[in-house]
Amino acid sequence: MRKLFAISVILWTGTVSANEYPWSIHLETGAVWQHQNDVRIPGDTGTRYSIADIASEGPFPFYRVEYFLNLGEKKQLRFLMAPFRFSESGVPDNDIVYADKTFNAGQNTDFTYQFNSYRVSYRYLYKDSASWRLWLGGTIKIRDAEIVVKQGNVKAKDSNVGLVPLFNLYSDYQLNNDWRFIVDFDGLVGPQGRAIDLGLKFRYDIDKHWYLGAGYRILEGGADNDNVYNFAWFNYALASVGYSH
Repeated sequence: MRKLFAISVILWTGTVSANEYPWSIHLETGAVWQHQNDVRIPGDTGTRYSIADIASEGPFPFYRVEYFLNLGEKKQLRFLMAPFRFSESGVPDNDIVYADKTFNAGQNTDFTYQFNSYRVSYRYLYKDSASWRLWLGGTIKIRDAEIVVKQGNVKAKDSNVGLVPLFNLYSDYQLNNDWRFIVDFDGLVGPQGRAIDLGLKFRYDIDKHWYLGAGYRILEGGADNDNVYNFAWFNYALASVGYSH
């Protein structure tokens, strides 16, 4: 049994045998494009606008770091650090009321978007066969989000930090001696919002310790309440490297 890496946008890989490799570390990097990024703050009185339509869709650089610790034959902890921040400028077609400040149409406007994610996951090896494995568990995510809008001397900011519980699924299929196909998922859907982080990746084992990966990740979700409305969709093209020991 080998320990595999699970982030994203967001995609990657890394699970190894608890007997052979007690821990693994994984680095993922690449480019992100914003397909959707709709904002209204306050959620009941602000102006709904799209950062993706006004500013650039990308690409933006990103990185994610993960550490995996086996707790025996069938139990595993995952620690994930996924910071993400970009700043872009654009000219809105209509006036924007954001965080009780007004930004005029037809003027250059700066947008800064931040969505840092820090997670701890616990999962159990539910299925283990010769060709594929399935891990199921749960994740606690710390969300550190912020949107800043600036136009001349007018500046408004809204920040949000909170805990989010997620369902975790990780599966890998052995294509041959060197290649694996990975499905990695953190997510949850609720009455006022949702969070989806789905990675589809291929992994190549260089030797018993090192591996490379590439794939696609989607990061989608948001919240809709009286305080905040923000739904975003990001597409990731990723490359990764990992080490198990």
